[in-house]
Amino acid sequence: MTNPGGLAALWSLDRDVAFLNHGSFGACPTEVLRHQAALRAEMEAAPVRFLGRELDGRLDAAREALAAFVGAEPDDVAFMANATSGVNAVLRSLTLSPGDELLTTDHAYAACRNTLDYVAGRCGARVNVAAIPFPVASPDAVVDAVLATLTPRTRLALLDHITSPTGLILPVERLVAELARRGVETLVDGAHAPGMVPLDLRALGATYYSANCHKWLCAPKGSAFLWVRRDRQAGIRPLTISHGATAVRPGRSRFRLEFDWTGTQDPTAWLTVPTAIDFMGGLVTGGWPALMARNRALALAARELLCVAAGSPPPCPDSMIGSLAGVILPDSQTMETGWRVRDPLQGRLFDGWGIEVPLMRWPAAPKRLLRISAQLYNSPEQYSRLAQALRDELAAERAR
Repeated sequence: MTNPGGLAALWSLDRDVAFLNHGSFGACPTEVLRHQAALRAEMEAAPVRFLGRELDGRLDAAREALAAFVGAEPDDVAFMANATSGVNAVLRSLTLSPGDELLTTDHAYAACRNTLDYVAGRCGARVNVAAIPFPVASPDAVVDAVLATLTPRTRLALLDHITSPTGLILPVERLVAELARRGVETLVDGAHAPGMVPLDLRALGATYYSANCHKWLCAPKGSAFLWVRRDRQAGIRPLTISHGATAVRPGRSRFRLEFDWTGTQDPTAWLTVPTAIDFMGGLVTGGWPALMARNRALALAARELLCVAAGSPPPCPDSMIGSLAGVILPDSQTMETGWRVRDPLQGRLFDGWGIEVPLMRWPAAPKRLLRISAQLYNSPEQYSRLAQALRDELAAERAR
């Protein structure tokens, strides 16, 4: 494998900042962005040819490459702008009745939890939340918490494959199987999964799966997908109803026709996904399995270092960690709350130390969790720098 310093040069990230927050928005290598720029140039040189005559074939090719990577049939995959859009498309397509129940966990991504509440509120349904112990001792505790929250009226469970606020890999294979045995459908929010953990959607058995390509696959922003089991595709509609609702094309399902064209937009992020898969897989000897293993090993080593600096135990076993990891920080009475409001410590780490890393309000304000990411451009030295910064800043907080 090329040394990490050499790999960092493949991204256009600010060299003066230790970017330890790949998990929020991803970061796209310059070579992949160049490919997207070339596609955009083609599109702008001949918009009608590109969008009107060639786009279907280009989308088919991109879908085949993505489907092969995630273990799916291409016809079951629809491109989306982001994973939250896919979750919205499913939830807002459901026909619910008063008294129906939807299930999720208290580690769910806030935007998707908002969608659950919105959909339930429209029709008198109810959202039940499984409280997962945190710190969590084992995947068994997750399974037990979810199954204990089921009722005979549970219609669907929204499960995170990898939790955004806490960086836990949930045992979705076991959960999907247990819920299916009880007649409950599953929508998996896999926003962080492609490129972090191996995926085989055929084997997983979920009803719906929504995920991003712009995070750990390092594709351009605006690239994501929704996978829908074949027997449920007729009932799932895109967020924008357009020409595909009535169009007829030989060999194309209504699902494909509706999701492939929802109006004029820039499709180049989707078309660049195969390039991102090939490019990233070619950076490490051993391809994607080795890349995922490298990132996981770095995240685990960094977590150990940072837990010592913060004076807190690891909040979950190693088996529940991929390339995201959480570190529990001491309580603070100065932490503000609200969407996109930075913890003062997060601001000091960036402004004073040049470190970009998120702090989460978990499990409830003013308690805090620092979440690190590990991608090929990161190095052990960056986490050592963060550990020193944490020691100094937490000592300063205690002295105030």
